[in-house]
Amino acid sequence: MFHVQKAGDIVLAEAEGPPGRFEGLKRAPLVGRHVGAVHTGLALASIDPGGLVGMHLHSTEQSVYVLRGHPLMTLDGRTYRLAPDTCALIPVGVPHAYRADDEVLLLEANAPAPRTGGPPDTFFTGEPVPGGDGGAVDIRDPRSRHFFRLQSGDMDLENLKVGIAVDAPTVSAGINTALLAYSGVKVKMLVDQRLGAVLHTMFMVDYEPGGGALPHDHPLEESYYIVDGEVEASADDETFTLSAGDVFWTGVGCIHSFSNKSDGRVRWIETQSPQPPANHSYRWNRDWDYLAEQL
Repeated sequence: MFHVQKAGDIVLAEAEGPPGRFEGLKRAPLVGRHVGAVHTGLALASIDPGGLVGMHLHSTEQSVYVLRGHPLMTLDGRTYRLAPDTCALIPVGVPHAYRADDEVLLLEANAPAPRTGGPPDTFFTGEPVPGGDGGAVDIRDPRSRHFFRLQSGDMDLENLKVGIAVDAPTVSAGINTALLAYSGVKVKMLVDQRLGAVLHTMFMVDYEPGGGALPHDHPLEESYYIVDGEVEASADDETFTLSAGDVFWTGVGCIHSFSNKSDGRVRWIETQSPQPPANHSYRWNRDWDYLAEQL
């Protein structure tokens, strides 16, 4: 099972709810139970200048990635001014709120998929949204443990060949912040266990020209939001081209692949939910086809 939604078909609609809970908020569900997902919720959310989202919490685990704007986010009692390419983990049951003084666009991921009926999974507390201007996220500060910022050059292998200055504005380098590279593909984790996530992961994927991933499937769900470039993808024997703003989702057992046949790089934000098991999270068709030949 899979789902593809082209950028031109995505419509942000005014959020509906009792007065005072939010102002200037628009949302567009991308992945959820309406497309067959059980573990994955993915949505775009925009906030107009002067808009806000009141203090609330979820019974799901959520992460957000700032695509545009500089939202003021209050999380667990502290207010931060976020910037593009900043992401945050919102653990289950942790109150948070937003204000905007410019146009904001967020990519939201939830695990599991939000309910479409029955008991709610979002609860507004009624507390006032804190005022004032929050400071920038200092990702070196351990108190900012639920935040990460993808910085210029973080996915450039050449930059990893030299050391970083002690006072560089980046998290401490280690295996848990490493850039993974293979077959013309680079992966940088954004939200995972190091930020406190337990139900899902979020990461940035970058394909060089000629890069690709052969047909495979997983015991989990994946979603992909294309940020830049163009990639050829396949799912369950169907092939299509994905470009910036397009959305792709694959369910458990859906055989899929990617190939960058363009002259430029392609980049997307990917989620996995639930989190991958310690082993056998990838099943490559090529390996099992080889075994069949040997037998």
